[in-house]
Amino acid sequence: MAAANDQIVGAWEGLNALPEMDDRQFARWAELLERRTGMAMPGERKSFLVTSVGLRMREVGFRDFDAYYQYLVSGVAGNLEWAALVDRLTVHETRFFRDPRALAFMADQVLPELLAENRQELNIWSVGCSTGEEVYTLAMTVADAVGDHPATPHYGVTGTDISMHALGVGRQGTYPLRRMADIAEDKRHRYCEILPERERFRIVAPLRRRVGFAQMNVLDAAHTSSLQMDVIYCQNLLIYFDHERRRAIVDGLGRHLRPGGVLILGAGEFVRRRPVGLERVRNSGDVLAFRRPVNE
Repeated sequence: MAAANDQIVGAWEGLNALPEMDDRQFARWAELLERRTGMAMPGERKSFLVTSVGLRMREVGFRDFDAYYQYLVSGVAGNLEWAALVDRLTVHETRFFRDPRALAFMADQVLPELLAENRQELNIWSVGCSTGEEVYTLAMTVADAVGDHPATPHYGVTGTDISMHALGVGRQGTYPLRRMADIAEDKRHRYCEILPERERFRIVAPLRRRVGFAQMNVLDAAHTSSLQMDVIYCQNLLIYFDHERRRAIVDGLGRHLRPGGVLILGAGEFVRRRPVGLERVRNSGDVLAFRRPVNE
């Protein structure tokens, strides 16, 4: 306890400027982030790293980056603090119905083909779901497709992310009212309810019951038990990793597709070769999508 007190200098006084981070310190922090999360931190993102780490460092009472680093890599308390810092470093911008082309491809081609196979259930996975807007977007898209189908299968959407804070927001399913602007009016009526204070809205309970959230480091996807998914949706996540890790991540995700299942990636996020065991989906237009062959 005394050692920890020696490391923590005390509360930051006022809103002092953040300390400087030299090249040696930046390289050290970038290596730690990549080793533990897989995320690449190029030099042009140094200001983001300095601000994110520096503000959290201020909150817990450290005055310099080296002392805070040593605290993070030492002992149980450091592990707990690392989880809090990761929330700052890995929660990325998101919104409802962010990529209309990928969602239209899913609604107009992928889901009708899966439903035509008369599957008893549909399992959808949102990878790197952040605060849940993508999860509920997918749930709305599937609900619309299933509602028009004569033999309605059971369906569910699972969102995974490394940030516990982001997952907590997703589980609540409550968002600022301004976020509703990205949801089409017909879907607002079916799937959203404005809360009494009228500054926030919530996803309706029947749809919330269709989704689940779990913590996962995407680097571990290849090693986790098989999830048997019909659609894996991974958008705006791979851009944070180098090419070698992107290939490993995508190959790991592909392991969890059922025969006939489809992996939908962000345009331009994965190039040069197709994932192991998958084939490129034809007629997908600008959408990057791969399918596990049915005859495997």
